[in-house]
Amino acid sequence: MVAGTRGGWRGAVYVALLSVVATGCSTTADERPKSGTGATSTDRTSGATGTVAKSGGSLGPAGSACELPVGFDTAENWKPQSIDAAAQAPIGADGSRDVTDPLFRQGPVTLACEIDAKPAGNIGYLRVWTGKPGADDAGTVLRAFVAAEHGASKAVYRTFDAGGLSGAEVEYVYTSESFHESKKESAFAVTTDDGPVVVHLGGLDTGEHTEMLPAYRLAQRTLRTT
Repeated sequence: MVAGTRGGWRGAVYVALLSVVATGCSTTADERPKSGTGATSTDRTSGATGTVAKSGGSLGPAGSACELPVGFDTAENWKPQSIDAAAQAPIGADGSRDVTDPLFRQGPVTLACEIDAKPAGNIGYLRVWTGKPGADDAGTVLRAFVAAEHGASKAVYRTFDAGGLSGAEVEYVYTSESFHESKKESAFAVTTDDGPVVVHLGGLDTGEHTEMLPAYRLAQRTLRTT
């Protein structure tokens, strides 16, 4: 089962999470619902700047915790888990797994891996989404990813280069319709011969998101093909 949650359940999870945080216990939730209107956007050029986390391992190659079209380093103490949407998605009316469920699908990509920050002391996930090969460039894929998230706004897009790959990144604001609260989120995308890859960082709130950005920057700056 996927750690974390999305969709109409989000209000209950948010309340439960706040309660758990207040008592100093751990939990498994974060993030946001999706499928809705896209974000207004501004385009800029240059990569993300700031502190980079210490590497604790890597993902991507065969034999790693998550086999992906790209590889990158993961922050120390963050715990990765491969996600098999075809095996874990809910069963639809026809009796088959519904991999289009919003928990597993956002725009053109499907959830493939999530890296849990709780062992490192934060509440949130770095999630990796992959898609089928196509003609769309990284910017187009990333815009479709953000457009599929209901509540996304104020998106600022940039381009970047890392490990011989050219990609696009975005910073935006997610606003909960249930709680009327907003938080920052970030994502970057690249395209490969095996299809597009989107790496997304959410978090319980903007404070958690900010504390986890060094892990996100580590993944982006160590990005490479596998």
